[in-house]
Amino acid sequence: MNTPAYVVGGWVRDFLLGRPTKDIDIVVIGDGPAFAKEVAREIDRKSNLTIFKTFGTANLKWEDHELEFVGSRKESYQRDSRKPVVESGTLDDDLSRRDFTINALAISLNKDTYGELIDRFNGIKDLESGIIRTPLEPGVTFSDDPLRMMRATRFASQLNFKLHDETFRSIKENRERISIISHERISDELNKIVLSLEPSIGFKLLHDTALLDIIFPELTDLEGVKTVDNRSHKDNFYHTLQVLDNISLFTTDLWLRWSAILHDIGKPATQRFDNEAGWTFHGHEVVGARMVSKIFRRMKLPMNEKMKFVEKMVLLHLRPIAITNEVTDSAVRRLIVDAGDDIESLMTLCRADITSKNQLKVKKYLQRFDEVEEKIKEVEEKDRLRNWKPPITGEIIMKTFGLPQSRAVGDIKEEIREAILNGDISNEYEPAFNLMLKIGANLGYFPKNI
Repeated sequence: MNTPAYVVGGWVRDFLLGRPTKDIDIVVIGDGPAFAKEVAREIDRKSNLTIFKTFGTANLKWEDHELEFVGSRKESYQRDSRKPVVESGTLDDDLSRRDFTINALAISLNKDTYGELIDRFNGIKDLESGIIRTPLEPGVTFSDDPLRMMRATRFASQLNFKLHDETFRSIKENRERISIISHERISDELNKIVLSLEPSIGFKLLHDTALLDIIFPELTDLEGVKTVDNRSHKDNFYHTLQVLDNISLFTTDLWLRWSAILHDIGKPATQRFDNEAGWTFHGHEVVGARMVSKIFRRMKLPMNEKMKFVEKMVLLHLRPIAITNEVTDSAVRRLIVDAGDDIESLMTLCRADITSKNQLKVKKYLQRFDEVEEKIKEVEEKDRLRNWKPPITGEIIMKTFGLPQSRAVGDIKEEIREAILNGDISNEYEPAFNLMLKIGANLGYFPKNI
């Protein structure tokens, strides 16, 4: 094959940074899909090749690698769209349309220059300096494709790089252009920031460039400190970012990290000042849990069990802290029942939520959490309550007393539940059934089939 071809973009960047990657983008000076067919025949006739005629690209899955082929091109944009007008172009045209200098690097695959590194925009220097910079004037880059503003903060967060001053200013100036980007694309970039090693880097950049005000106003609403009678509350925005960084040390679960982001989201709506207690946020966990679905729906995040998990974490995040003062069997039973299989995730969130600058205070709280976790293990072994359902169901109550579905059935069932959780009876059928008979008799109901 005499067609000029080059590895470009992310693979080159990550190779130079020593980061593992299996996705390889190849630019062909000519017909990308035709070149891909030749490669597929050459390396493995059983390789999985897919041609995308509409886009003029081809995808080749080979062993554990994924190769993307495209012809070199140049692009132009209209003001109200991020979909470019695409034309064939040179390698330089192709590299100049890349988002950042560190992604505008290429390695030759051609026989006479094989392995040669092509760096038209000083991308190597920016890699060495840890700088995110656009190859062209940043105003043009971000106006043409506003999603690149999100990508800039994402790469800064993933690589722990800094935005070049001109790049930073341009994002701030062009931030309103993000409104033409779909919520799905924005959330995809945001999730990559959430999953980075230190997510607060990306969120602080989104905040400082004012992008966060547009894409996630509920989070910026947490910012600020109010003072009354020399009594202040903590800045809940920066507290939230610290909780996110804390939890990221222990989990790569995207939705547990989202739970950290949203755990205090209800505080602005519940903030009050009390002359005796000072600043309070009573019920913020309930308000916050209700906000989760609205945020997920607007941001096009999954409206399924992932969302329900985040709702549960937000609703319950104060419970383990509340029972550290007195770790009773009853309180722990209720926590196990309400959290179910997510109890470990909840405890991870609660540990991350301790952000006091007083390290003695932090150590004290963490020791109390150790006590709670030990009690959880003890109660679980004894009472088998995880994902618990009471041994007496509504159907059993109705059949025993000849009752229709009614409030009385619910009351009997709830009283049995409370008795088990309080430790008054064991979590077994016979003592629960006997209690049911006693409760029924007190209410004037007697067995019909015994």
